[in-house]
Amino acid sequence: MVELKLRIDKTLDFVDPNEIKLFESEAALLQNKIYDKKGAGNDFLGWVNLPAETDDALIADIEETAARIKAQSKVVVVVGIGGSYLGARAVIDALSSNFYQMQYQQADNPMVVYAGQNLSEDYMAELLHFLDDKDYSIIIISKSGTTTEPAIAFRLLRAHLEKKVGEQNAGERIYAITDAQRGALKTLATEKGYKSYVIADDVGGRYSVLTPVGLLPIAVAGFDIRKLVKGARAMQEHLQQEKELLKNPAALYAVVRNMLYRKGKTTEIMASYTPNLMYMVEWWKQLYGESEGKEQKGIFPAGVNFTADLHSMGQYIQDGMRNIFETVIRVENPRYIMEIPHDSNDLDGLNFLAGKRMSYVNKMAEEGTMLAHLDGQVPNLEIILPRIDESVLGELIYFFEMGCAISGYMLEVNPFDQPGVEAYKKNMFALLEKPGFEKETAEIKKRIS
Repeated sequence: MVELKLRIDKTLDFVDPNEIKLFESEAALLQNKIYDKKGAGNDFLGWVNLPAETDDALIADIEETAARIKAQSKVVVVVGIGGSYLGARAVIDALSSNFYQMQYQQADNPMVVYAGQNLSEDYMAELLHFLDDKDYSIIIISKSGTTTEPAIAFRLLRAHLEKKVGEQNAGERIYAITDAQRGALKTLATEKGYKSYVIADDVGGRYSVLTPVGLLPIAVAGFDIRKLVKGARAMQEHLQQEKELLKNPAALYAVVRNMLYRKGKTTEIMASYTPNLMYMVEWWKQLYGESEGKEQKGIFPAGVNFTADLHSMGQYIQDGMRNIFETVIRVENPRYIMEIPHDSNDLDGLNFLAGKRMSYVNKMAEEGTMLAHLDGQVPNLEIILPRIDESVLGELIYFFEMGCAISGYMLEVNPFDQPGVEAYKKNMFALLEKPGFEKETAEIKKRIS
């Protein structure tokens, strides 16, 4: 039994319930195409059955490695870009204290930091300076080992760690998640004897959070990856068994968002009222943006953190161009209880809230905002989570993955490739005068001269 719920009642002024039912057969057909691996990009559908097929031996091995890393280090650097780090960061941030990085010296689990997700010289210099007096390990995630951002970061980090503890000891603190047989990182890992895990050929980066790509960093951070996989497995089973569209949240999400898209709602804003979920929204943005934005089609994924962004983006959402809809992630039960105290002076005029929980005020802000935006012609979908824990996040991850696959097929694009990502790389390599790009270098220098 899954706990995640999807509500669409605040979209029904824009989409006809009878029209939704007309999509039932199409949604079922597309979902079967995914399960049968017969659609476009079917060589990247390894994620579909991943929760059910993840065996105890792999989980136990990851847990054993995580325990080893915890014994070695107070800091762990996860090196990767896009799906190679966003999924893990989304789960770790969602489950952690908002201030855990300030408390890591007293924590039982290492502080997880990230590298290889940018090319900022200052960021890397500051990271290496931070690591100078820290016991740390590295988890490097890359299928090829040659993706520019993580490859540069890893080269710098490896040199720093080898200088700090020696080459042999560094080899015992570096963990590689890479291709099974080929690539620069696989070659280096074999040569140096790094403990390694495989990124399966049929699982793309943005769908890889339930593989060792996500599971090892999450386990190192101290969270229960068995519960995460169990939650994803429950959602997988529910979606596969539920044929009725209105009871299949992933298919329903795909249908409603595409109906809104066809009615001119070309931007989806993912909103959360829980700061811990900021990187879950970032992961969702990559998943949907990279999967759907092709052939001059696709819903543009944006993200906001409410109520903070109501004081910045709120005006636009309320009164700007009417090409937007919102999907709100609602958390019913926070981890803590915090009541608003009574103040004898009541200078701020808040005594009418005395004795009420902050979560109650937050919920009223959610309700009030959704109604205001609905009045402003912005339809709202609601993803309702009972709480934030590993099991519920596992459900949410698989829900988003399957919803994305169905939605991509509804748009008639391949949701598992990313041809547009290569354009910037080609230009960058040409400008850097990378060997093999001589022709491109000559051409691009003419354009910028």
